[in-house]
Amino acid sequence: MEKGGIWKELAESEMVLVGLGEEWNETRYLGRDQIYVRGRQWLEAEGHSWLVPAWMEYCLEDPVKDGLKEARDKLIRCLEGKNYFVVSVSTHTAVARGAWREGRFVAPCGTAWKKQCRNTCNKGPVPVTEEDWQSLRRLFDGLSQGTMFQAEENGLGCCADCGTPYVLNTVYATDYDERGYQDSWQQYTKWLQGTMNRRLLVLELGVGMQFPSVIRWPFEKIAFYNQKAGFYRVNGHLYQLTKELAGKGCGISQNAIDWLRCM
Repeated sequence: MEKGGIWKELAESEMVLVGLGEEWNETRYLGRDQIYVRGRQWLEAEGHSWLVPAWMEYCLEDPVKDGLKEARDKLIRCLEGKNYFVVSVSTHTAVARGAWREGRFVAPCGTAWKKQCRNTCNKGPVPVTEEDWQSLRRLFDGLSQGTMFQAEENGLGCCADCGTPYVLNTVYATDYDERGYQDSWQQYTKWLQGTMNRRLLVLELGVGMQFPSVIRWPFEKIAFYNQKAGFYRVNGHLYQLTKELAGKGCGISQNAIDWLRCM
C-alpha cells in the first residue's frame, strides 16, 4: 500500500497508537563496527551490560544520529493535532527526547537519559546530567582505544541515599527499576480505554521480536478487537501481518527510519 493510504487514514482517524521498536536503536550499522563489537563484548563480560545503550549511542556516527532524528521529527509533525500515544522499546536518548505531546510517550524498557541506584533503593530513577554524560564519554573514549576501566568506575556517581553506584535505568540493568516509566504507563492504559469503538490507526514502526509482549502482541490484539481500527506494520524483516489483521491494513517491508525519511 502506498504511504498516501496510511496518511489518508491518519487524517480520518480519531486516535492514533504508535509503537516504536528496535529499529529505532539503529543497531544495523553497529554490527560491522569492530570497535563497537569489541567494546560491547567486554562490557557484557565484565558485568557492565547496563552501559550498552550508552555505548551504542556513543558509537553511532553523526549522519546516522541525524537520520534517526529526522525520522522522529517527521513522525511528530505527522501526528500534530492528533489524539495519539507513543509506546517505545528503544533505549535511544534521541527517541525519548523528541517533542512528543506531554504525557503521550512511554518507554517501558527505559532510556539512557535516566539513572537508578543499582540496589533500587527508595529514591527511584533520576535524570542523567550533562556532567554524567561527559564522564561516560571519557570512559568510552578510552574503551574505543582499547583502554578498559575498573569495575568501580561507572561515570554516573553514587546514590545519595545508600552510596551504591548508579547504573542506567534500562532493561539492561541487573535489577531494573520500573518506577522510571510507571506513571507514563498508567497514563497509557487510561488512554487505551478510550480507543474502543473509535476510529483508531495503529502504526507499528520498526518493532521486532525482542520485546513482543510490550508492543507487537498487544497492538495486534487492540486492532483485532476494535472493528474501526486500521493496522500498519513497517519493518525491514518482520513486516508480515497475521491473517486476522490482513483486511485492516498491510505490512511494509522497509526499515521504519528509512521509510519515514523518504516520505
